[in-house]
Amino acid sequence: MTIGKLMPRGTITLFIQCLVDAVVPEAGEAMVSVLRRLGLELDCPTNQTCCGQPAFNSGYRREARVAARRFIEIFENAETIVSPSGSCVNMVRHHYAELFCDEPRWRERAEAIASRTYEFTEFLVDVLKVEDVGARYNGRITYHDSCHLLRGIRVQEQPRKLLRRVDGAEFVEMKNSDYCCGFGGAFAVKYPEISGAMVNDKVDHIVNARADTVVGCDMGCLLNISGAVSRRGLPIKTMHIAQILANRE
Repeated sequence: MTIGKLMPRGTITLFIQCLVDAVVPEAGEAMVSVLRRLGLELDCPTNQTCCGQPAFNSGYRREARVAARRFIEIFENAETIVSPSGSCVNMVRHHYAELFCDEPRWRERAEAIASRTYEFTEFLVDVLKVEDVGARYNGRITYHDSCHLLRGIRVQEQPRKLLRRVDGAEFVEMKNSDYCCGFGGAFAVKYPEISGAMVNDKVDHIVNARADTVVGCDMGCLLNISGAVSRRGLPIKTMHIAQILANRE
C-alpha cells in the first residue's frame, strides 16, 4: 500500500448521504474501513440529516434553507468533512451560499464550511495524496461519472486513479461514461420513460465494455443502474467505489 506522506489533519468528520444511510449502509461502512486503514481518526455525528438537496432541486428554497442551517450548525466545528456522495458535496459547496445570498452572516458560515467539505475520492487523491489503498478485487471494472460529481465539483480522474491501483482488477472505460444515467433524483420519478431510456443506454455501454462490475461515487446513480441491470437479468454488479477500495480479498 502506497500512502505517501500523510499530513496530520485531526479528526475527519463523516457526512453520510441519505441513500447510503437508509439503503446501502455498506458503502458508508466501506468508506470508514478505508479511512481507518489509513490511520485517520473519525467522527460521525448521529444527529446529521439531509443536506437539503432534494428540496433545493425541486424548487423548495425555504425548506432547503432549514436543512442547510441544520447542517451548518452540526458540522461547523469539524476540521475536515468527507462524504461518499459527489452530489451532496456539490450542494454544500456551491448552493449553500446561494441559499443565503440575502443573509450575509449565514452566507459567510456556509462558505467557510464549504471550503472544508470533500467527496471521498477527492479527499483521498487531492488532500491525502493517496492512490493505492491496498485494495484487491478480481473482476473487470468500468466507471460511471455521475453528473454533479463531474460537472459540479470537477471530480473525474481521482476515482480512476484509485481504481487503476486496485490489485487484481482490470479497469476499462465504457463509451459515454459521462452521460447521465437518467436518475436525477425527482427526474426519474417525474419522467420515468425518459429516465428508463437513458439508463438502458448506460447499461448497453456497460455491457459493450464487457465489464462484470460498474463502479460509481453516488448511490443514486448506482441504484438506478442496478435496477435496470436487474430488470434485464444481467450478471453485472454495481458497487460504490468505497466498497471496491475496502475489499482486500
